[in-house]
Amino acid sequence: MATISSLSFSALGQALDRKVKVSAATRSMSSSFYGFRFRANFASDPYGFGTRTCSHRLAIQCMSTVSDAPPVSETKLNFLKAYKRPIPGVYNTVLQELIVQQHLMRYKRTYRYDPVFALGFVTVYDKLMEGYPSDEDREAIFRAYVQSLKEDPEQYRNDAKKLEDWARSQSASSLVDFPSREGEVEVILKDISERAGGNGSFSYSRFFAIGLFRLLELANATEPTILEKLCAALNINKRSVDRDLDVYRNLLSKLVQAKELLKEYVDREKKKREERTELQKASEAVAKCLGQFQYAGQ
Repeated sequence: MATISSLSFSALGQALDRKVKVSAATRSMSSSFYGFRFRANFASDPYGFGTRTCSHRLAIQCMSTVSDAPPVSETKLNFLKAYKRPIPGVYNTVLQELIVQQHLMRYKRTYRYDPVFALGFVTVYDKLMEGYPSDEDREAIFRAYVQSLKEDPEQYRNDAKKLEDWARSQSASSLVDFPSREGEVEVILKDISERAGGNGSFSYSRFFAIGLFRLLELANATEPTILEKLCAALNINKRSVDRDLDVYRNLLSKLVQAKELLKEYVDREKKKREERTELQKASEAVAKCLGQFQYAGQ
């Protein structure tokens, strides 16, 4: 029998709290991601090296999952086994929250992988990890993340690129006219439309909404009516898409603030280390001169 778990989604547009304590040189950031509250204290552990776990306050209510779904802890453990290097605090915190959210999506009874979902996730991941210190590590984290969910990272990347390339060649009118045309991506979209219309299994998610947004963005289809027409052609509830795109836009805004906060802290700590190093060098130089003076006076 399917187990029942649930997730209470709160609007991401909650304000980013900045708490500054000058005496202790501390700064903390609190925000929310897809209904999960998280707090990262940069002062106590600016890079997240002390621990790679985070506390979750989850409101469990109602989301149907497959009966043989692994626990969230197993998915998180799989990720940590696949990528063993430390991850800077702000990135690690969001990734930990995101993997919990996607685990619940992945193991819903109605879940079925589709390329638009993949495009949405790849878009979110690349935005979240923008500015990560190492491109190689960023991609290694991506592979470990997707593999921890027992899916194929190459399929995610390839399908996302396929849809991006297709969207770049479209206009606003051709984008929504996919039902009347033939092609690899058109077949993908028709399949989604049929399943979402009740002829198969379809599970809407925020990643799917972001995938649609990315298609419109690349096709330069900025008119609000185009999104409405695309949702109608795909049999998707536009109100849900509008709501989730607002969440996504707010997320990007909060991430910019969080990364700026982290950069300020790192820069400040770097300056302090440099000052301590210079002071130590000066002290050593004075001690050396005094030693030479004492030796010369003997």
